[in-house]
Amino acid sequence: MARTIDDIRREIEREREELVSAVGDLRRAVGVASRLRRKLPALAAGGAATGFALRAVARRGRGSTKTRTGRFRLVNRG
Repeated sequence: MARTIDDIRREIEREREELVSAVGDLRRAVGVASRLRRKLPALAAGGAATGFALRAVARRGRGSTKTRTGRFRLVNRG
């Protein structure tokens, strides 16, 4: 079955609407990425602090050893 000119125009218009929607989604995604990039130092510091705290908590349960970082003792468990 042959397509008419009107069928082709409707298909082009539908594709155009899909492209407009996709571009809008992409702009929103890029906006989120740029906001996260600006906050990256704060996010990295928060992640490092969380990792340090979790490590300290995990080390507390290892028997009678003292929890320490390097040569500094944080909790005396003995």
